Amino acid sequence: MPNEPSKIQIEVTSEFKRSLRTLAKRYRKIRSDVQPIIDRLQAGEVIGDQISGTRYTVFKVRVINSNIQKGKSGGYRFIYYLKTSTQIILVTIYSKSDQGDVSADTINRIVANFESQ
Repeated sequence: MPNEPSKIQIEVTSEFKRSLRTLAKRYRKIRSDVQPIIDRLQAGEVIGDQISGTRYTVFKVRVINSNIQKGKSGGYRFIYYLKTSTQIILVTIYSKSDQGDVSADTINRIVANFESQ
């Protein structure tokens, strides 16, 4: 039997859940917009740009917002933590049109809170 790809385990921080729920009230298509990203992560792809200045291996992915016509620049920012080669933590998501970049300190705090649970 050929080597089967290992199953990628994806966990979600409470910050990610809360942000997704809040954004879903304004942007009805957000779940279908981010699902392809989650699918790619589960397939083992490492996507996005690594965020420097954090204690963790964290990546930011630009995701198009189907509810507004601004492309990826005005879309969502999807931040995830590559904990191990088979474990990914979804850290947070936000709309670029609502707020600027999330600081490295904020990312460190969210991940540290998740790790301590």
